[in-house]
Amino acid sequence: MFKPNTTPSLSRRRFLGSSVTAAGGALALAQFSPAFAALASGDVLTLSATAVAAKLRKGEISATELVKRCYARIDEVNPTLNAVVFTCRERAYAEAAELDKMLAAGKTKGPLHGVPFTIKDSFDTGGVVSTGGTLGRKQYVPGADATVVARLREAGGILLGKSNTPEFTLGGGARGTYNLVYGQTYNAYGQRYSPAGSSGGAGAIVAAGGAYFDIGSDYGGSIRGPSNFNGIAGIKPTYGRVPRTGHIVGYGGAYDNFQETGPMARYVEDLALLLPIVAGPDASDAAMAPVPLGDPGKVEIKKLRVAYYLSDGVTEPSAEIKAMVTQCVGYFQSAGCKVTQDMPPKMKELSDARRRFSSASGGDNMRRLLKKHGSLQASPGLRLDGDEISSAEFTAACEAMDAIKSEQLTWFEQYDLIVCPSSATAPKPVPPEFTRPPNGPNPGGGYNSQYNTTGWPAGVVRATTSKDEAGLPLGIQVVAQPWRDDVVIAALAMIEKQTGGYHAPTL
Repeated sequence: MFKPNTTPSLSRRRFLGSSVTAAGGALALAQFSPAFAALASGDVLTLSATAVAAKLRKGEISATELVKRCYARIDEVNPTLNAVVFTCRERAYAEAAELDKMLAAGKTKGPLHGVPFTIKDSFDTGGVVSTGGTLGRKQYVPGADATVVARLREAGGILLGKSNTPEFTLGGGARGTYNLVYGQTYNAYGQRYSPAGSSGGAGAIVAAGGAYFDIGSDYGGSIRGPSNFNGIAGIKPTYGRVPRTGHIVGYGGAYDNFQETGPMARYVEDLALLLPIVAGPDASDAAMAPVPLGDPGKVEIKKLRVAYYLSDGVTEPSAEIKAMVTQCVGYFQSAGCKVTQDMPPKMKELSDARRRFSSASGGDNMRRLLKKHGSLQASPGLRLDGDEISSAEFTAACEAMDAIKSEQLTWFEQYDLIVCPSSATAPKPVPPEFTRPPNGPNPGGGYNSQYNTTGWPAGVVRATTSKDEAGLPLGIQVVAQPWRDDVVIAALAMIEKQTGGYHAPTL
């Protein structure tokens, strides 16, 4: 049984000591965000996690009342969305009552004291059913929390329940978020529309106001795709930043370096609040590095060297996606940034190399996952086949990817930021049939998965509203150099300030 190390190791203590603090990082971004203006609206469910945490500390609302309001919202919208697939109400109310007593005694548990959240069902939650969307774990109850869950709860967050994910986070296809355990999730902004995947349940319930944040996992766009389609903010951190311990597809194996985990929330300031809480080594995920986080509030936007592209040469975006990118690039030009139309070299070649690499086992990695978890039937979107290749061909694919990644990293030295699409089109209705990309999960084409291959930090924030699919949100993607997650958050915050960011859906 997995048991995370919830006591910070020496390397983690050094990491936290030399990084921006959770509260400090969020407050430094207050100048960018519309979240504080929402305080006057009177609807606590539209606030940011940062703002509601402040209200809790001031005693303006109790944790118990906040949990009650969130569950009422979940009960209201979930019959339409099917985003929250399991709740832990009795425990959540008990924890809220205990946190209210602590605050009455003048004590706080941490920066998230009393803030309710959901967590993607691919993460282990001690004492709470955690299926990972696979039938063999339909009744599985872990004995301990995944590292990110443990850290959020230690900081005072209250777990409301689990958000839906496709099987193993890898089988959503064009339906976005679907599995044989819980079925289909829908977009918060359009009935029957896809929420994207694989963190589609997270994106939908956060957008709908049922939770203040969630943690997604991103293998080929699974944080950025749902953040884009559901009109919220999300960040895929630098590879090696946030542990995957306790995630159903975690550390280890040939495909390990594609997978990252990171926060999803309605407002960018919450990414700055949450990322320092969940980041840093955990003495289990051996790919993690104790690299300090920079402070997004100290990033000088006007000094950024910005590259942008409208098309990656693999999948041609719609006219409105290109117009959105051009609009957002204009914000950086107006801020005084040096802006150049350019993109990393050999984008198609890297996409092709990853595709060969990913199908190398002929689906054996998926079949082993099914066997490991006792699942006798796979969801229809899970790829169990592929073009198995020889060890020589596999080695060549690895070498091709690494060579291109090195060439792209050298190219990136001349820029600080990339602005580009997150998807080629607006969200689409869920198709009646089950369709999937030809070689495994690849939401948004190369626009998202490209940066899982490189491991660079990338984020999404809502930038405008679609006309092609009326009323559906459109998000913009920004990418920074390795370990400059602070630049991603600062750039997202600047765009959010210009566009207004999150708009509550009508449900």
